[in-house]
Amino acid sequence: MVAEFRMPSLGADMEAGTIVEWRVKPGDEVRRGDIVAVVDTDKADIDVEIFETGVIDQLLVPVGRRVPVGTPLAVVSTGTASPNGSTAVPSVAPVPTQPPEPLSGPLPKPLSGPLTEPELRYSTVLRRLAHHLGVDIGTVTATGPDGSVTRDDVVRAARPPSGVLEVLPSAAEAVATEPLGVGGRPGERSVTMRRAIANLMARSNREIPHYYVATDIDMSTAARWLEATNAQRSVATRLLPAALMLKATALAARQEPALNGLWVDDAFVPGSGIHLGVAVSLRTGGLVAPALHDADAMDLDTLMQALRDLTQRARTGRLRSSEMADPTITVTNLGDQGVDTVFGVIYPPQVALIGLGKMVERPWADHGMVGARPIVRATLAGDHRATDGRTGARLLTALDALLQHPEEL
Repeated sequence: MVAEFRMPSLGADMEAGTIVEWRVKPGDEVRRGDIVAVVDTDKADIDVEIFETGVIDQLLVPVGRRVPVGTPLAVVSTGTASPNGSTAVPSVAPVPTQPPEPLSGPLPKPLSGPLTEPELRYSTVLRRLAHHLGVDIGTVTATGPDGSVTRDDVVRAARPPSGVLEVLPSAAEAVATEPLGVGGRPGERSVTMRRAIANLMARSNREIPHYYVATDIDMSTAARWLEATNAQRSVATRLLPAALMLKATALAARQEPALNGLWVDDAFVPGSGIHLGVAVSLRTGGLVAPALHDADAMDLDTLMQALRDLTQRARTGRLRSSEMADPTITVTNLGDQGVDTVFGVIYPPQVALIGLGKMVERPWADHGMVGARPIVRATLAGDHRATDGRTGARLLTALDALLQHPEEL
């Protein structure tokens, strides 16, 4: 069998992407979940996974080409895995030198014009990286498919002679996400990200009839439990309040499944799991909201580790395509910015967004006694096409109840 690997949609605001780097070449075996390409979007460079097991027959789109979502990028011969773990591929005719006719209609016309030979070999991101590291990209030895230069090729070329301090990989990653302006000036990535965010939020306000509900949550019990738990841990393994709030949110969303899913073709589609989109602010400006997959099934330690990893990769441009495409409900926490209340705008096609403010001491009455308690204000923005305020209120009530028993999260 032959399958097409297509440009994925890495968020509701993505219309097209640019191939920054191919991680495979024709003849390579791939398995479901392997990273096969790096795609540049308006927000970040994303590691793109393949969802077929087989052998790469042909790469249809060269490095540097910007194409619409859904464009066939590669042809894959699929088969079953052999006992030794390799992929058994059915015999196919020799791959022609020209791209075959796509399996389901003509190849969409690229958004950019024909590329020159240098453009085929060096993407914008790699030219930026080479400039920062003082490398003449024209002299870099290419090891990528069809003579293309990869990120590793540029970093390798930048390494100084033995005895001189080597370039740190983290520096290369930072440059890969550094904003560029017109003609290479700083700011282009930031500008395009702001434009993408603005377009998506305008669409959300235009298409989604929002409703809002809010509640104040007493965090006294959770704060005491967290303090006692962390006192027995090393600094590296301590839990942050965010871990409790995310786990409680995931469990509350499981109790109210009508708020965990997508609005597609004028109908609600339930989420395949509780995939929490976590809003992460980027050092270069703007934000992304990648998913913590199956957050309700994680224990707190696993969730804390996953959150740290996701945040770090978001800020160094190493997110995976499934993390950008899969969120079923989003959480944004602006408490670290000193904000008491967050009134969020839903990320389409999702139908709900949870906003969490900072933990602040406030007067709190309990059984006729008034005292100062650490309080967090939680809000929910809901899509009136899918649910109403009663459903949103039930989720916030469940969130409150779960945080009163942190030892059970």
